[in-house]
Amino acid sequence: MDEKYHLITDEEVKDIREALENSTLATAAEKIQDYFNQLDHTTLNIAITGESGSGKSTFVNAFRGIRNDDEINGAPTGPVQTTMDAKSYPHPKHPTVQLWDLPGIGTPKFKADTYLQDVKFERYDFFIIIASERFRSNDVQLALEIQKMKKCFYFVRSKIDNDISAEKQKKTFDRDKTLKTIRDDCMKGLQKQGLTSPTVFLISSFELGGYDFPLLEETMEKELPMHKRHVFLLSLPNMSQKIIEKKKAALKADIWKMAVLSGTIAAIPIPGLSVAVDVTILVKQISRYYLAFGLDEDSLRNLSSRTGVPFEDLKSDLKSPLNKEITADVVIKLLTKAAGGGLMLLEYLVSNIPVFGSMAAGGISFGTTRYMLNSCLNELAEDSHSVLMKALQTPV
Repeated sequence: MDEKYHLITDEEVKDIREALENSTLATAAEKIQDYFNQLDHTTLNIAITGESGSGKSTFVNAFRGIRNDDEINGAPTGPVQTTMDAKSYPHPKHPTVQLWDLPGIGTPKFKADTYLQDVKFERYDFFIIIASERFRSNDVQLALEIQKMKKCFYFVRSKIDNDISAEKQKKTFDRDKTLKTIRDDCMKGLQKQGLTSPTVFLISSFELGGYDFPLLEETMEKELPMHKRHVFLLSLPNMSQKIIEKKKAALKADIWKMAVLSGTIAAIPIPGLSVAVDVTILVKQISRYYLAFGLDEDSLRNLSSRTGVPFEDLKSDLKSPLNKEITADVVIKLLTKAAGGGLMLLEYLVSNIPVFGSMAAGGISFGTTRYMLNSCLNELAEDSHSVLMKALQTPV
């Protein structure tokens, strides 16, 4: 289990262990449930800013896995200023993650010296400053103000695919050399305007898995607080096998906590209670896996639109029986198949034996829930990898 993906801190784990050691299972379960409630309500607000025409809105759409021509969910894009006010765009699968498309700095309505106050600076967790050519003095001024207020910002040079396409026409074209030239030029420009050791990420919103986006993602992830890092990671587009593996590790780190909840309830001798709780846990968690790995129909259709690979071809790579509607009936069938039809009855009978019976029933439910969640997570992660390979039409 990868420690860096734990939502619960060392101090919180200590509290849970002490509760378990003191036989206060209900207290331990309550603590774990509180942490999961916290996760469900953790918000992440990402500000996307820069001059008009820099590609802010296209980046907002690409990060959320949405096409530019999606008139319902997409941020409007175009060659002229389309963002007149700060507007939030919730992630379609993780609505507590919101990307804010901010107006360009230096426009008549949003002057440079009052920009941060006008866009309500305090609500954002970090800023991404985008430019399609060179970063201007307004961008640097904004970065310096953000820095003073102890928040993170990232310089993104967008539309790199256009630069590469233009340079390819030259006989002397060298991709790596071209990228280095663009990066060095941006960094020198920022240094001349007073920024020390700036980092610039080269990105194409139409080829999000390429260029510097993976490095930008890793940098942002490391600099976020632990609970926000978890939410950020699950909201990322599945553009590489590395992202899929990171999501799998993050979700896997939660499994033992859900198993403890299951085992705690199983120790209470109330007919049907343990099964009901187990099914609720499994439906909720498996649904999280399903959305995080982008296996729902909407996500697959968006992926098909972006890559040109037919939707039915992507869907044909889904092998897990979970790649349909995830309901209580489906989960009960999986539980019965995995553990045998007599398991639920056995849990109840055993739980009626004082002390040791409750412990045994809890152990049975703990083990079953942990096994089921691990199996489902592995299956869906494998399907996500297969879909990614098909979308990119190459092994990843």
